[in-house]
Amino acid sequence: MTLPQGIELTEAPSAEFAEILTPDALAFVAKLSRTFESRRQQLLAARVERARRLDMGERPDFLAETASVRAGQWTIAPLPQALQCRRVEITGPVDRKMVINALNSGADAYMSDFEDSNTPNWSNQISGQINLRDAIRRNISLEQGGKIYQLNDQVATLLVRPRGWHLDEKHVLIDGRRISGGIFDFGLFFFHNAKELLARGQGPYFYLPKIESHLEARLWNDIFTMAEEVVGVPRGSIKATVLIETILAAFEMDEILYELREHSAGLNAGRWDYIFSCIKKFKLDQDFCLANRAEVTMTAPFMRAYALLLLKTCHQRNAPAIGGMSALIPIKNDAQANDKAMAGVRSDKSRDAKDGYDGGWVAHPGLVGLALAEFKAVLKERPNQIDKKRPDVEVKPSELLDFRPEAPITEAGLRMNINVGIHYLGSWLAGNGCVPIHNLMEDAATAEISRSQVWQWIRSKKGVLDDARKVDAAMVRALIPEELAKVKQSVAGQTATYDRAAVIFEQMATSESFAEFLTLPLYEEI
Repeated sequence: MTLPQGIELTEAPSAEFAEILTPDALAFVAKLSRTFESRRQQLLAARVERARRLDMGERPDFLAETASVRAGQWTIAPLPQALQCRRVEITGPVDRKMVINALNSGADAYMSDFEDSNTPNWSNQISGQINLRDAIRRNISLEQGGKIYQLNDQVATLLVRPRGWHLDEKHVLIDGRRISGGIFDFGLFFFHNAKELLARGQGPYFYLPKIESHLEARLWNDIFTMAEEVVGVPRGSIKATVLIETILAAFEMDEILYELREHSAGLNAGRWDYIFSCIKKFKLDQDFCLANRAEVTMTAPFMRAYALLLLKTCHQRNAPAIGGMSALIPIKNDAQANDKAMAGVRSDKSRDAKDGYDGGWVAHPGLVGLALAEFKAVLKERPNQIDKKRPDVEVKPSELLDFRPEAPITEAGLRMNINVGIHYLGSWLAGNGCVPIHNLMEDAATAEISRSQVWQWIRSKKGVLDDARKVDAAMVRALIPEELAKVKQSVAGQTATYDRAAVIFEQMATSESFAEFLTLPLYEEI
């Protein structure tokens, strides 16, 4: 293959991969990269500076300089028909079987994920592009275990989540530098599929992760506008839902919608990364400390404030508000435990629907019907409830920063964090970024909570177990071999990656410095 000037692939593509990595497609992503990479780097530097100020004791607030945006009477552009009804969205990685099953699941939409539920090795990234290309053209199938998987006549609306701004794609160099993983994922998908999707009555629809400010949303909007112009599709064809999964973005939700108003499809309450973000941003605050992960639910004061503010903000701007993921999944071999898990999912979706949310996420096809029933009970035959404006909701900065519960912290909770962290990291290194562990669906976001909580408990004066023992590095190091043994006993086959995962977890949980994202050092190992 003859590559366009300045583009280098560090791994030669197979004949199948070359169908995606065409010279024209690579030239397109290179054009986007060359135009916007310097702004990405500036925004990443701004994140570091903001984190430094938070470490020094600064507290977030609504921005004075954008008060006119919050006070304005603007709305987002009208939604296309395909995005009017999103009562249940299923999410998962881009492997072929998952793509088929998710599109067939009965959900209104499927968020195909190149990010948190996906290990971003070269094979997964390009195979995922192939799978989505084939699914859009309805010529995807799979034969596995004597069973043939193929699409039903009616399938879910497809949305795609590219990687966040912090992640690179190391296999593609533009003028000697790694390309942004997000630009790479978005650009390849858009180049190959935008016109095909529009011809089929839908469009190129996306989810945008890990955004921390409206300026980061503005960067995406400018990329969308250039992409539409270069490929030759109508302006505004792209629609994107932003995941509000950082504490800083929660203070700029109006502004984020405003920046993307021509391309906006609303906001999503990305709860797990949001909890991780709170721990990360206030990691050095001696008065900050969250209880066991299982105790930090959507009814916690800071989570409730965030969820209601997101809902009000979206509906005020005629934008969909999509609820986040309940990590519970069906339990096959324990009817009593399964009933409890299903009751938890039902309660979660019922609360969101009654609050006014237009839909919510599930991680398993077996939960689609249950979640749909809860939203239908409230919406009846309406596709959404954007008309429910919630003028009664008034959220103060102090409510977004009301970090409770602080207790209990237990040895069982500490062990669970260590166990989940090692199990997930080991699976991720083996190529699987979406893993059922202890009857919960874990991805990078939930694993981030586990490792960041351990790090923070060691350092916070409030990181004390309910039996009065202070959590410290020695305690964590002593528990890691015991939890590693349990993990290795629970997984079949090769366990080498779990040994490596235990080493990485210990380093990340006990080191003096806090790693910004666990996937950054992990990516260098795959």
